[in-house]
Amino acid sequence: MSEIVVKQHRSLIGQSEANRKVVKALGLGRIGRTKIHKDNNCIRGMINKIKHLVTYELKG
Repeated sequence: MSEIVVKQHRSLIGQSEANRKVVKALGLGRIGRTKIHKDNNCIRGMINKIKHLVTYELKG
């Protein structure tokens, strides 16, 4: 199964509470923090909600 590498590159200052919860659920929270997740529809939907705050790439 492939993986997605997600990295936060923008701050949460001024973001809505919903966006903050999604970032926390992905295991991020600070600029520069990186997490690896399994590639599935749930993770892709979360990334799509906060795509202006993170960068991501497919692995494998």
